[in-house]
Amino acid sequence: MSFFALLFALLLEQARPLSFGESLKRFSQAWADRVRKTLDTGDQRHAWTAWGLAMGLPCLLVLMVHVLLMWYAGWLFAMLWSVAVLYATLGFRHFSHHFTGIRHALSVGDDVQANTLLSQWSGAKGENLSREEIIRHVIEYSAIAAHRHVFGVVVWFVVFAGLGLGPVGGVFYRLSEFLSRAWEGSSDPSLVSDELNNPALETSAAKAWRVTDWVPARLTALSFAVVGNFEDAVEAWRHDATHFPDSNDGVVLAATSGAINVRLGGKNLGLPDEESLLTPQAVETTAGREPELFHLRSMVGLVWRAVVMWMLLLALLTLARLLG
Repeated sequence: MSFFALLFALLLEQARPLSFGESLKRFSQAWADRVRKTLDTGDQRHAWTAWGLAMGLPCLLVLMVHVLLMWYAGWLFAMLWSVAVLYATLGFRHFSHHFTGIRHALSVGDDVQANTLLSQWSGAKGENLSREEIIRHVIEYSAIAAHRHVFGVVVWFVVFAGLGLGPVGGVFYRLSEFLSRAWEGSSDPSLVSDELNNPALETSAAKAWRVTDWVPARLTALSFAVVGNFEDAVEAWRHDATHFPDSNDGVVLAATSGAINVRLGGKNLGLPDEESLLTPQAVETTAGREPELFHLRSMVGLVWRAVVMWMLLLALLTLARLLG
C-alpha cells in the first residue's frame, strides 16, 4: 500500500499542485505558538515536553484516522488517507516553480531577472550576483529542497508505514523540520513570533531536527551517488561535507557536487525562507567545475533518477511482500 500511496501522491501533486499550502503553514504556526506560550518556561525538560506535544498530537490524530479507516472502511480508504497526507507533506511544487523561472531567465540571457527571482526565493534582497553564482545557489537550494520535500518525507513515511502506522512518518518529518524553524525564527521572518523563544526550546527543536534528518540526509546523498557519478559523489561526501555549517545539509550538498561535477559552497545568501540551509557566511568550496547552465539540467535529471530509483525499490519490496 505504501508504494501506491506514494505513486498516487506524486502524480496528483504533478497534475494539481497543492493550493492550500499557505493555510497549512498558518495553521502549523498557530499550533506551534500555542504550545510554546503554554509550555515554554525556559526549563530544558519543559522544552522537550513542548516539542513532544507539538509533534505527538498531530501524529496521533493522523494515526487515529488511519486506524479507524482501516477498521471500519477498509484498506482502500486508508490508502486514500495516506495519499492525502502525503499530498500535503511532500512534492516538487514547493520549489520547482522557483527553479523553472530562474532557469528560463538564464537560458534567454536575462541575468537581471534571474537575480530578481533568486532574491524572491532566498529572501536576500539587493544581491547582484554573477551568472555562475546564481546557478550555484539554485543548485544548492534545489538539492536541499528536493531532500526535505521529497526524499526525507519518503524515508520516514516508509519507516512508519512498515510499522503499521500509516502516513504518520510524513507528518513527523515535516513537523520536525517546521518546529526547528518556527521556534528559532531567524531563518524565516514569516515564522517569527510576537514573543521571543527561550533558548532551551530553540535548542531542543534544533537537536530533534538534526536527529530526525540524520538518516534521510545520508540516504538522499547515497541516492544521488548511485544515480550520478558514484565515485566522485562518495569522494566529495567524505572530504567536503564538513565545509557546510549544517552536517546533514553538508552531506547532501557534497554528494550533489560530486554527482554532477559542480563546485558548490563559497559565499552564500543563506537559504530560502522555507528551506533554511546555510547561514549568510563564507564556506569552503567543494571540488568540481564552475557552475554552468547545463548543470541545472543535470540537477533535474539527478533528482528524477533518484525518485525513479526509490519508486522501483519500493515496487520490488511491495511485489516481494505480495508474493511472499
